[in-house]
Amino acid sequence: MSWNPALDPDCPMGDDIDAIETVIVPRARDLGGFEVRRALPAPKRQMVGPFIFFDQMGPAEFLTGKGIDVRPHPHIGLATVTYLHRGSIHHRDSLGTDNWITPGSVNLMIAGHGITHSERMDGAARAAPQSLFGIQTWVALPEAAEDAPAAFVHAGAAELPVLEGEGKTVRLILGSAYGATAPIETPSEMFYLDAQLAPGAALPLPDNHEDRGVYVLEGAVTVAGQVFDAGRMMVFRPGDRLSMQAGPQGARLMVLGGATLGGPRHIWWNFVASTRDRIDAAKEAWRAGDWAHGRFQLPVGDDAEFIPLPE
Repeated sequence: MSWNPALDPDCPMGDDIDAIETVIVPRARDLGGFEVRRALPAPKRQMVGPFIFFDQMGPAEFLTGKGIDVRPHPHIGLATVTYLHRGSIHHRDSLGTDNWITPGSVNLMIAGHGITHSERMDGAARAAPQSLFGIQTWVALPEAAEDAPAAFVHAGAAELPVLEGEGKTVRLILGSAYGATAPIETPSEMFYLDAQLAPGAALPLPDNHEDRGVYVLEGAVTVAGQVFDAGRMMVFRPGDRLSMQAGPQGARLMVLGGATLGGPRHIWWNFVASTRDRIDAAKEAWRAGDWAHGRFQLPVGDDAEFIPLPE
């Protein structure tokens, strides 16, 4: 698919820098020998569109026999999106899903009323050194979908729309942007894309979405004369038409957003909900540990251990 030449690639200058509503500097988190950089939620910005959680994983290198081992744990009220640039992760969940997440594919797990999953770098993959570099995001669900059944959907890299031209390659992970639509149905109106820009290439922001943010994964971009290096998230005002231009080393960006939800969300551990009562009920269900008859079941094929409820 060709790049749409009608899109204006010009970058705003001067006072137009005010179009940036918030700049977020991610916080580093150590997950037991493995560091992530967390941009959302942030003190001044809980969500960008429906995206309520944004973690950069790696880049990290693991020696032979090593890798991440995220034991079975629960979610409610959200959808997880795992997107990798390097490496692979073994996903198992309580629906019976047994899937390897690989670079360029999209994996949407909708928790709804409740799901349990694990994420590991295991099996034959540990017979050699491993790399991992990617992004994990959570999407808060609309109130009408918070108590819906859980679901998991996978689309391979070859199934996702790719827009190329004028020094940029854009892979649409979820939703609609630039006249293209990704194949996976989303719980609300949103967009999420992976953009690689050659040195000096310009990328206009999609202008058909209410909320829009950009995370600089590699390189740097200039917006209105100001340079933003890797590890920065910019959130832009609704309705402004603007672009960003890659620096002399090029840039790789994760661009995301969509319609805002009807209100803020409560977040506790792995639970997201529009009310505290929903979170309290999920806490009690996980604490009870009734895997045979309760609200949560352990993942099929990975039920020997689990992460207990934090105190």
